[in-house]
Amino acid sequence: MPGLYFPPNTMTDLNAKDDCKLADGKIRKKKQKAFGTDLKNYLKCMVPHLESGIRSSNYRNVMLSAEEVMQWSQSLEKLLASQSGQGVFREFLRSEFSEENIEFWLACEDYKKTKSDRLRGKAERIYEEFVRADAIKQINIDYRTREATAKRAQDPTHTSFDEAQKTVFILMERDSYPRFLKSKAYLNLLNQLQINNSK
Repeated sequence: MPGLYFPPNTMTDLNAKDDCKLADGKIRKKKQKAFGTDLKNYLKCMVPHLESGIRSSNYRNVMLSAEEVMQWSQSLEKLLASQSGQGVFREFLRSEFSEENIEFWLACEDYKKTKSDRLRGKAERIYEEFVRADAIKQINIDYRTREATAKRAQDPTHTSFDEAQKTVFILMERDSYPRFLKSKAYLNLLNQLQINNSK
């Protein structure tokens, strides 16, 4: 992956040239902010994928491939079945301020694998964090589903959160997932991996 390298004097030279060209300090600050935003967006697009690739290699001993990333576009199920896909999608949702959806979905997946004697503690945590009406990471579910989930969480079974999880999945599938597939983060990652494969 091509890196960004700025020799120590380059940034100073850029700032000096900006100072000469721009009399108004506000314009200079806007330009610096725009440059910072562009760099931040570039790094935001690439860093999560590198981290996801590292997690993926630890998990399966496989680095992220263009083929795997292309499969994510087939369905949300395929995206979420991939450790790397979860990481990249989570970063995208974070940029849209809706990461509580995937966090809740993942918490439910983990909950289903929990031993029966630990269900109560996990159910309380999930309810407090995501379902309760004033939860910090409150998920977007209707009143009826929220009430039904609250009742089920009081006497927890492995299926206590299934209805709420399905609602959140459908929300992601219809709303966030299509935008993710059109996002710069996804398209840049796919493009970069295809370029690397063709070398």
